[in-house]
Amino acid sequence: MRETEVSMTTQALDRLMPMHLCLSATGHIFACGPTLRKLVPDGRLIGRGFFDLFEIRRPGGIASVQDLHRRAGNRLYLSLRGPGGQAFRGIAIPLADGLGILLNLSFGIEIIDAVRHHALTDADFAATDLAVELLYLVEAKSAVMEELRQLNLRLHGAKAAAEEQALTDMLTGLRNRRALDHALVQTIERDIPFGLMHIDLDFFKTVNDTLGHAAGDHVLRQVARVLVDETRTGDTVARVGGDEFTVLLPRQTDPARLLTIANRIIAKLKQPMDFEGNPCRISASIGMTISTLYPTPTPEQMVSDADLALYAGKHAGRGVARMHPASEKTSLTEKPLRTG
Repeated sequence: MRETEVSMTTQALDRLMPMHLCLSATGHIFACGPTLRKLVPDGRLIGRGFFDLFEIRRPGGIASVQDLHRRAGNRLYLSLRGPGGQAFRGIAIPLADGLGILLNLSFGIEIIDAVRHHALTDADFAATDLAVELLYLVEAKSAVMEELRQLNLRLHGAKAAAEEQALTDMLTGLRNRRALDHALVQTIERDIPFGLMHIDLDFFKTVNDTLGHAAGDHVLRQVARVLVDETRTGDTVARVGGDEFTVLLPRQTDPARLLTIANRIIAKLKQPMDFEGNPCRISASIGMTISTLYPTPTPEQMVSDADLALYAGKHAGRGVARMHPASEKTSLTEKPLRTG
């Protein structure tokens, strides 16, 4: 074959089969496609032994050009030798006049990783090869799936935020009545004993009337901070009305301990709260009950009884804590705190 014809043939193979190899009868590479040259670290393939560079994994027993002749037309599974060598699929066709073997290779299912790892482009594939179009579809699908994933995350976050907002008192950041009702039901259903406090602020209306609603809002936020500071992380602290709060204390059923907590809250709320240089003075009355006092506790009954205990304290002079039912035993020996 004349040199011009050889050159034209090589150019045609490069364009039609950019991942081809031509092997001599001795198994040495005398021609290769431009894409394959990108996959070899030094880019040098011509003159090297095919079986020194490549390992045929399947079918087994192929170690020479003669073995390739016998397997001509069969699908081959091969890879570059060395750690992490690129894998290929291929087919071998004998050249005319016993001049050797023409091998055409492809990436198979590893094409996506190969394109990314070797920075291949559309120019590295034959014009008739649909691999790049398929890659575009895969990338487009991946982009769409990622966008859907991000959208789902945003929707989930928005839903969680909306649910949290629906359970939160926006002024104080405490739980609201809906959240308290849910916590009460859950605690009772799980058969967890608990204490319940109902807190009402004394003289709060005076603050609103004399200093304005901004001062009242400031006081409510300060009360919320005190309640959070004086309770545990697992307790539920809720604002259930204008100046009314409820605290659910799981596994806290000792009357003396509950009274200690209540009196500590009362003592802190007695301290003047400064608002724009003006002292805001309030106190708190607290009614309490304990789930173990009931054969079968219900949220409605316990909330009602804590409310009754609260107003018993108010009638006793405000700024006091009372346990339901009111008796010598449950009113306890500790002297209640009073204001004013």
